[in-house]
Amino acid sequence: MAEILKGNLVANHIKEKIRADVEELSKINKVPTLAIVRLGNNPGDISYEKSIIKNCDSVGIKTKVIEKDEKISTEELSNLMEELNEDDNISGILVFRPLPKHIDEEVIRNKISPKKDVDCMHPLNLERIFEGDMSGFAPCTPKAAMEVLKYYNIPIEGKKVVVVNRSMVVGKPLTMMLLKENATVTVCHSKTRDLHKLTNDADIVVVALGKAKYFDEKYFNENSVVIDVGVSLDQNGKISGDVDYERVHTMVSKITPVPGGVGSVTTSILLSHVIIACKNN
Repeated sequence: MAEILKGNLVANHIKEKIRADVEELSKINKVPTLAIVRLGNNPGDISYEKSIIKNCDSVGIKTKVIEKDEKISTEELSNLMEELNEDDNISGILVFRPLPKHIDEEVIRNKISPKKDVDCMHPLNLERIFEGDMSGFAPCTPKAAMEVLKYYNIPIEGKKVVVVNRSMVVGKPLTMMLLKENATVTVCHSKTRDLHKLTNDADIVVVALGKAKYFDEKYFNENSVVIDVGVSLDQNGKISGDVDYERVHTMVSKITPVPGGVGSVTTSILLSHVIIACKNN
């Protein structure tokens, strides 16, 4: 039976550090503040917003919600970014994505100040990761996966790691983070031939295909450490990861559940970025 790598323990550990930082910042009259920019009234965005506000409240981070009509122009949104960039009371900026189709996302990504870019939108922040500089703002999901590995003291150096995702949001930045820790990384995707042979031979497997219960026993061995980043609905409409958890968790060494794994750490990473921004601004 695998050791279950629970995300809430990791998240609580990160939040404890954030609370201590908030206290230290208050001594020099600094209040970490997150500006949340939401366009329209998408129920998913509103739910995510409530979750972020609740998490911020729990650690002493202030929030400011800026709600705009989803018909807002690129120019108007760009001007709003400028205002928030120049507002000394705002530590970090979070813009809910995907943006409406008529908005030029490239303009907005380049407009947000790299110093306040807590969700890693600005190309400069991504660039730093590819140069091996992990001190700034990395995409929250791959950073959360790394935090899980570190919290549970899972050795990374010299290990064979397979990452099944090649996106700029997860796979590519995660690969850079793993290389920084001296892992040997193989990047795979949905078109990879004999994928099961590669994953079966790895020490650590990170999956983020977005296909519910896609990975069964044949993809792993009894020593596999499985980090499941995928979130989708299975055929019964239940939230599921990419791994067929019921079949796999009895035969691998360690595994993250879905829900309750990597996803529950990502918001804490976002909050830690607000602290970094507050210290640096």
